[in-house]
This record gives sequence, structure tokens and C-alpha cells, in this order.
Amino acid sequence: MIKIGLRSSVLCLLISIILHNSTAKEWRGWRGNTRNGQVSGVDWPERLTSFDTGESNLQKLWRVELGPSYSGPIVSEELVFATETTNKKKEIVHALDRKSGKTVWKTHWIGSMKVPFFAARNGSWIRSTPAYDGERLYVAGMRDVLVCLDVKSGQKLWVKDFMGELGTPLPRFGFVCSPLVNGQDLYVQAGASFAKLDKVTGEIQWRTLIDGGGMYGSAFSSPYMVGWEDQNQVIVQTRTRLAGVDSTDGQVHWSVEIPAFRGMNILTPTVDQNRIFTSTYRGGSFAFKVVSEAGKWRVEKTWDDPAQGYMSSPVIVDDHVYLHLRNQRLACFNLETGDKQWTSRQRFGQYMSLVTKDRKILALDERGILLLFRANPDQFEQIDQVRISEQPTWGHLAICGNEIFIRELQAISAYRWDGSTEVMDANNQERYWDGVLDELSLLHKTLKAQEVKRAMDGTIFDELGTSVDPVGKLTTTWGQLKLTN
Repeated sequence: MIKIGLRSSVLCLLISIILHNSTAKEWRGWRGNTRNGQVSGVDWPERLTSFDTGESNLQKLWRVELGPSYSGPIVSEELVFATETTNKKKEIVHALDRKSGKTVWKTHWIGSMKVPFFAARNGSWIRSTPAYDGERLYVAGMRDVLVCLDVKSGQKLWVKDFMGELGTPLPRFGFVCSPLVNGQDLYVQAGASFAKLDKVTGEIQWRTLIDGGGMYGSAFSSPYMVGWEDQNQVIVQTRTRLAGVDSTDGQVHWSVEIPAFRGMNILTPTVDQNRIFTSTYRGGSFAFKVVSEAGKWRVEKTWDDPAQGYMSSPVIVDDHVYLHLRNQRLACFNLETGDKQWTSRQRFGQYMSLVTKDRKILALDERGILLLFRANPDQFEQIDQVRISEQPTWGHLAICGNEIFIRELQAISAYRWDGSTEVMDANNQERYWDGVLDELSLLHKTLKAQEVKRAMDGTIFDELGTSVDPVGKLTTTWGQLKLTN
């Protein structure tokens, strides 16, 4: 990290910098702000470890121990939100200071449960990732309860008990779906249905795709919003079907059956233009195209493949799908043709959360390993990996600018990309540049506006000879003493 004091009375620092107009200062929900694993902001490093030493290029900022949770972190400009289940009884939400990790507030409710069968091997703690809209945090408790919290105080603004209000059965695997906030509306699979709520009051506006709840209803997958032909549709995957639902009135414009063993449709369908990809446990992988003709919507399957995804939601890069498979390998498909480009020989953990930027894929393996891949359709290409935790890491990773937030099973950690640039402005306020230092010059005088313009052309240095001479300076003198002694 380079820390530079910008004080006009001392020196002027000229930096020719490639700035990125990033909106990725926050991580507001499941799979990020766009809910598809696509990340904007600073350029990612070429490696996760030093090529020379093999040491991690990630700087740990803080780590806070918590009870277990599968929820991914939510990050605002000032706070980090995390959930936990304690004593198999309470569900707790923590608001942590983003810089220090210190607790700002926490709130809780009674609401844990025990999940059945194989799911119990990995614990019965809270699963859904919350959603944040700038003022409120929406958190799903395991017993089909949705809680709206004020982000400044942690005060409960409203609580929606779907079972109590609707008389629906307890979802046997818990409340798994991660809520979606869009404008004044909130969408979620809960109450044995897909529902739209008023995000301010919690009132249910409508319900559709109603199932029986319990063991074989109560969907796992999280919704995704698309805008097609001036109409917003919510892409919803239930335990048995993939559907497009009108965001305004809840009308199901189209739906198609999605085969899966015992309805294990878990991952979030991934959308590119009017194409949708999904993959299911023992069902296979499927691509669909949604079209509108004479005001009516229809869906058509464009291809399928026996390769099975499971819990890990894929990313799409340049018309190619990158998917973590049930057999713990990675695979790449051509989204348009369905051709399987490759399957990795290497196996990974049971689950990966995947995000992508600039033809790179950052993956958090549930074994506590962070991996960096090249999004290369021609061959499997792993760039680097680093162990980031000795605990399981099932929660989805969050990345905001040059910071990464990792939910370990019993803790949450914050890291900064190595090589980021911290700047102190004239008011002694820390700021971070989302960019790369291209040229750096230290001058012994404060430049006037016209001189700054000429400096950007690269001509002023030869004319004025204003570069700082290193001879006789404290830093270089001390360096010479260390070298000779």
C-alpha cells in the first residue's frame, strides 16, 4: 500500500492515473449488486500470491468471530452485515464497522430449526443472504420469517411471519431463497409461493407459483429481475419449474418444467439477453430462449447436457457459461450452441461462489480456498490459489472495490487487494483510488494550473528541471547507511 499525504504547503504529487468510474463500493445482495456475479470497479491483480515468495497478496484488515451461518456478507459504504445462529436457538444480525470490524449494533429473534437428511450434515443454521436497499436490511430467518431492519440502529421495522399469516407449512429445509429488492418492491420465494411485498410495510401484494410447502415445496432458488421489451419480468425457479413472472401484477407469462431429483433446483438461473441457463441435481444442464410474438411470451429449450450442477450458481463471460458441477469439477459451455468446451480434470470442494470481471473468475471454495481462473473457453486455466481460512467457507464472497469479505463458518474476515493506493487529502481524510498508478512524479514545488496541464503532456520536467534530486535526502541517505553497514 502506498500512503501519500497531499498537502499543498509541503509538496505536490502528480499522478497520471487510470480511473474506473466504479459503482461497486457496496455489495447489496445475493451474488452482488446485479445478482449475476458480474463485478465492476478496480482491476483485479494477476495473481493471488507473490510470484517470487508464494505469499498471499491479500492484506487482512480484520477478523471477527461469530456463530455459524451460510449467509453471504452484505456491505454498505460504512457497515458490513452478517448473520449467525447461536445455541441452536437464536438468529442474530450483526452490523460491523467496515474499517475496523467493531460491532455497531446487533439484533436477534428466536427462530432456528433442524433440517432433515443429508442437509443436516452441514448444519441447520441460517441460509439466506440478506438484501440491502440503502436504508433497510431484509433478513430471512429459517422458520419462514422475513425481518426488515433499520440499518442505522438495527431496529425491527416489520416482521413477516409467512406461516402465521398464510397458514403454510414449515419449509423443511428452512428459508433458503435470498430476497430481491427492486424499487419499492421486494420479491422472495416464501410462504409456499413466490411473493411480492411492499418493502416499506411488509404487506403482501400478490402471490403466485403456489406449492404445498413443507418437504417437497418451499423453493431454494433466488429470483432474478430482467427488463424485456419495456417490461420487467422476474425469473423464478421453483422446485419443479422455471418461470417468467410479471413484476407488476404477478402474471406468469411463461413457464417450463425443470427436472431434478426431489426438486433439488437450488442454483440461481443465469441470464444473458433473452437466454437463460440453469442446471439441477440429477437433472442436467439446460439453456432456454424467451421470445415475444404478437404480445405473447413463449420459452423454447435451445439445448441440454447431462452435466449436473448442484448448489453453485454459474457466471457467463463472452457467451460462455462457467459452472461448478455436482462432481466437483468445473465446466465451460458455449451458451449459444451448447457445446461443452471443456471439463476440468481437477476436482474442487462441494461448493463454490463465483464472481467475474475482465475475463477472470474469482472463486471461493467451501474448503477455505480462494482461487483465480482465466475465463478461457479454449481450455481450463487456473491462475492461482491461496488458502484464506482453515474453516469451511459456504457463504457467498463479497467484493467491493479493492476489498474482499469472506464469511467463514465461525467468523467473518475483511481483506484488501495488495497494491491498492491509499491517499490522504488536504483534510486528512483517507480515500482509495479505484485505479492503477501509471506514472508518478515528486516535485519540490506546488504547480500552478497551467503547469499541471503541461506536466500531463510530459514537457514541463525537461523545461523546469523540477524533479526532486534524491541525493542528500533522508530516505536515500538512510538506505546507503543500511547498505554499507
